[in-house]
Amino acid sequence: MSQPNEPGIASSAVTRFAHDLLAAELPALPPDRRADAVGFVVRRVESLPSIMRFGVSTIGLSVDAVGALVGRGRMRGMITRLPLPLLAEYPRLVRSLGFAYVWETWPDTLVDGGAAS
Repeated sequence: MSQPNEPGIASSAVTRFAHDLLAAELPALPPDRRADAVGFVVRRVESLPSIMRFGVSTIGLSVDAVGALVGRGRMRGMITRLPLPLLAEYPRLVRSLGFAYVWETWPDTLVDGGAAS
């Protein structure tokens, strides 16, 4: 998987969330492609301007901490369904970066993440 040189705690939280979100929304995406997409998401988050990176990292760490307590799948489901200010933008950011990477890199990808025949 493409990872930043020295992933920090926030990068690990974003990595876990991005992996879980892409696995749930693109279930047929091969693991190596998912890993590449997750690496892209993490690199883009790490390249955000400092205040935005701080905000995304804070939300990511919070989501990760609560997810560790209640279950990451349950937490992912909750924040993708509830229109909570700022918190709802986190999965939208991860999803848009991940999806854009997948369809730009492998344009023949099906809606479930599988490869077109």
